[in-house]
Order: sequence, then structure tokens, then C-alpha cells
Amino acid sequence: MSFADLYTSGEHRRNLAHFAALATLASIDGEISTEEKNMLDRFATKLDITKSEYEEVFNKENKYPIDSTSDSEKRLERLFDLFRIVYSDHEIDDEERILLKKYAIGLGFTGEKADKIIERSVAIFSGKFDFEDYLYLLNK
Repeated sequence: MSFADLYTSGEHRRNLAHFAALATLASIDGEISTEEKNMLDRFATKLDITKSEYEEVFNKENKYPIDSTSDSEKRLERLFDLFRIVYSDHEIDDEERILLKKYAIGLGFTGEKADKIIERSVAIFSGKFDFEDYLYLLNK
């Protein structure tokens, strides 16, 4: 059973699962740096993670994997969810971009594919896409 399965609220459950996976990614190299901690604190606020949930995620014995799937559309949906969270403050910084790439790779995308998806997603979420993309989105 995954950590997210312990909670029943659909959106909060997904948010908690995202947060737990991000915390695990941040701690992969051992210690969580001050910058990573600050970023995770921001994500906790954006995701409405309670203090007790936060502490549970950071319990040293707990490591929560990214729930990967072979379904490309589901992987994109999970990445989309994370982009919505990142862009809740209408901007993306370098640390968030790095974490997004780690997350995308954890979901099963190659590094090159992750870079392309992130670049296009940033353009879409920031509203900086060209006319062809705009036309495609309107006609889709």
C-alpha cells in the first residue's frame, strides 16, 4: 500500500503522494539542503500538507516512491498536476525546474523527453507559446 492510499480525499491524496515523492527525490543524495528544504516547505504550503503529514513524510524510515505507470497519458497527467502546483504562484524557479525533471524521470520519461516536456509545459503554463501551438490547442 502506498502512502497516498492511506487518505481518501482524491485531490488531497494526490497532493500528498506528490509531496512524498518530491521529498524522497530531494533526499536521494543524502541530506536535504537548505534550498531543497525551503522549496519543500513552499510545496507543502501549496499542497495544503498538514504538519503531521509533513512530519510523517520526513520520518527517516519512510521513503515514498514515485508511483510510475507505463501509461503515457497517466504519466503526463501526474506531471500536469505537479505543473499546476508549481505554477500556483505564477512562476517557476531553477530548483522547481530541477525537481520537475527528477520527477519526470522518476515517472519513466527519458532525460531528453523530460526536458522537452518541461520546456513545452513551461511555455504553456507561462502563456508564452507560439501561434501554431495556440491554434493546435484551440482545434484539439
